[in-house]
Amino acid sequence: MRVKISHHTIRKGLLFKKTFYEVHLTAAFTHEERQIIQQRGLSKTKLVDRRPANAKNDARDEKFELRVEHILNGQTDRFLCDTPSKAKIYEEDILSVMNQMKLWLDDNAETGTQTLVEL
Repeated sequence: MRVKISHHTIRKGLLFKKTFYEVHLTAAFTHEERQIIQQRGLSKTKLVDRRPANAKNDARDEKFELRVEHILNGQTDRFLCDTPSKAKIYEEDILSVMNQMKLWLDDNAETGTQTLVEL
């Protein structure tokens, strides 16, 4: 798996423009990793609970969660943050999650073997 994270500054708004800091995440999975995700039915698995800077107060949290299916086919995930600091913290969180995902995919590659323990 190859993960690319980049930061972008964008301005949104029609009349009153506001500056946001957008974090782009692109993941390139190997053929084997994609097969594991498909065979084990892991595409709906939630990776991160998050809420972007421009989210409405009454918006449901499920709308913003990051799942495996969002980044599976090389699609770029975009997330808005209020400050550059929050964008960097989000990047650290995403890197940690992607590292855990790599370990998780390796664990799901094969079924367990027999274990014999004498106590």
